[in-house]
This record gives sequence, C-alpha cells and structure tokens, in this order.
Amino acid sequence: MDIHAVLRHLPHRYPFLLVDRVVSIDKGKSIDALKNVTINEPFFPGHFPGRPVMPGVLMLEALAQAAAILAFHTQGTLPDPDTGYYFAGIDEARFKRPVEPGDQLLLHAELLRMKAGIYKFQARATVGEELAVEAVLTCAMRKIA
Repeated sequence: MDIHAVLRHLPHRYPFLLVDRVVSIDKGKSIDALKNVTINEPFFPGHFPGRPVMPGVLMLEALAQAAAILAFHTQGTLPDPDTGYYFAGIDEARFKRPVEPGDQLLLHAELLRMKAGIYKFQARATVGEELAVEAVLTCAMRKIA
C-alpha cells in the first residue's frame, strides 16, 4: 500500500499520520508497515533540543495506526466519519532503543483476537534488526455518532 492507500485506510492526517507505507498485509493475521523518521517531524524541536528522540508514545501510536489498517482491511471496510478507532489498552510496553531522525521504523502487528469491535494485537517496531519498542495493544472500533 502506498501513501494514497494508507490515507484511505486511516482518518489521521499531518502531523499525526505516522504510517508512510504498508509493506505487506495478511488479512486477519498481520501487517508490516514503515514510518520514515525525519528531522522535519514537528515534535523534534522540543523532544529534545540538541538530541532529538522520537517520543515513545508516538512509536506506540504508529503501531496502533498500522494495527488499525489491519483491522479495517480484515473487516473489508474503510473508516468513516461516524467510526472512531481508539486505544483501549496498552500492556507490556517496553522501550529498547531510542529512535532518531534518519531511522526507519518497521512496524509489525499480529492480530491476536477480535470480538465485538475490540481488537488485540502483539506489536513491535524495529530499526534494522534492533527492537525499538514492543507492546500488546488493545483497540476498539466504535460508532461515535
């Protein structure tokens, strides 16, 4: 999936769109996606001056966005203005390496289970072969109107 397909599968836009490309997707099973981290990210001037590091919560958000693409793809739907996709839980989160400008995050999420609009994923992001973050993510897809 190129960026145009990603934009169809996610309601997020700049500065919160954190998936640049989907490398592979296996409906109902897993997704591999990319986030190119550049010095132009809006959070770097304040996190941290002189030593820019991607905030951990944004790494988790990038993983959740990749997981959302998998969830919508699995359902065979696209997001609509009346549907929200939200965090319901973040468990076992571990940060293993800082992510800096110039890094490319490989986002991987495996669907563990889904029931009644609740999705649970085992997720991890790597830079090259190095693990940057891992977590179990629970997300809920809900009508908001």
